[in-house]
Amino acid sequence: MRAPAATLAMLAALLSGPVALAAAPRTTLPAVEGQVMCVTCKIPLLVAQSHQANRERAYIRELIQEGRTLGQIKHALIEQYGPTVLALPAASGFDLTAYLVPAAVVLALLVAVALLLPRWRRQARAAQAARAREAAASGTLDPADAARLEADMARFD
Repeated sequence: MRAPAATLAMLAALLSGPVALAAAPRTTLPAVEGQVMCVTCKIPLLVAQSHQANRERAYIRELIQEGRTLGQIKHALIEQYGPTVLALPAASGFDLTAYLVPAAVVLALLVAVALLLPRWRRQARAAQAARAREAAASGTLDPADAARLEADMARFD
């Protein structure tokens, strides 16, 4: 009776290993390079070509070999080089304005367009109606309408 239970326990342990590994994918150098900066070049590490960039890459490779996650690697880089190593600012404190200001500007522009668009359309309709009344009162056609009428008449000749 103990043998089947032990076999089942061993089978469960063997199957849970790959599942645990699949749940936490291993961090890669390109994944980290796209999210950090070269501290001397001030450009993304992904495109930086300097001695400092190579030292940062070597340090990241060491951290990856240790099995650290992306968050742990970023934290280690901040401890090593300071917060300027991150490509994106932190989403807290004053750095939060880097995210909020563009969103507020886009929202303000959308509100302005939503408020001004009906006014622009009313003005365009009023101008068109005024031109039509003027043309009707003078008994002549608008030059654009006259040209279109002449073109239509020429097709039927």
